[in-house]
Amino acid sequence: MNLFLTHLYSDILAIVKSETIKFDGHIIQYYTYGKGSHTMLAFHGFGQDGTALAPVAKSLANQFTIYSFDIFYHGKSYWNTPDQPLSKDYLKRLITYFNQQKGVLTFSILAFSMGGKFALSIVENMSESIESVYLIAPDGIQTQRWYNLSTYPLVFQKYFQSMIVKPSRFFSIVNAVKRLRLVDKGLLKFAESQMDTVKKRRRVYYSWIIFQDLTFDLQEISNELNRHSIVVKMFLGEHDKIITEVGMNKLIGKLNHSKLHILNCGHNNLIEYTADFLNQKQ
Repeated sequence: MNLFLTHLYSDILAIVKSETIKFDGHIIQYYTYGKGSHTMLAFHGFGQDGTALAPVAKSLANQFTIYSFDIFYHGKSYWNTPDQPLSKDYLKRLITYFNQQKGVLTFSILAFSMGGKFALSIVENMSESIESVYLIAPDGIQTQRWYNLSTYPLVFQKYFQSMIVKPSRFFSIVNAVKRLRLVDKGLLKFAESQMDTVKKRRRVYYSWIIFQDLTFDLQEISNELNRHSIVVKMFLGEHDKIITEVGMNKLIGKLNHSKLHILNCGHNNLIEYTADFLNQKQ
């Protein structure tokens, strides 16, 4: 059995159950892994759902009980106010409510790629309750200006919204960027794969809009992590073109308690490689 099928099979076995909670009309789907004495809240990457982190959750299942969420506009979670961005304060209220339902007082965080924005927001607002942080190629530490729609004038945001029903506009831009060689081919290929259906294009747009307020002051984040002596374990792919070591040093270099692991892989298979790394360390 190859590596992918091995993880796929183990992922299915690792899921204890899936449930939902409701908060202010929003619906949050989550999956429970493990039976460890410590709690971990997990946030997946773009285009995934809460089951995507199952390989890592299984590796940590003896130590943690892991609640892995479907982020809004992914999986089965539902954001009830599509014209209102998710604020960091509101995310704190949501997580506080969830923890109260589960009787959780302290917890750790696991996040991959886009999920890093949720992890950093929780660190910023709830650091006194956090035990440890596992970041797998996290977004939110270094974000290019072209990636953040909230920095663009409204006319460009409206133009991007129009791409949902007129994808030719997006692919025209991609073709121009290709000709000018402004962006790595791997990144363009990933972007194209996330824009090839109406459903995917809606997910891209609304994720961009709803999560636009999840931006951070890295000095403030590092101060919170250092103040509470929180250990941060970061996992990066040596061949990752999306999240790079240079960008991540903007946070890691400020921390008193951190461990950086560079694995021989790219962005898309980093979850599996991280799980293998953790299994070998046990």
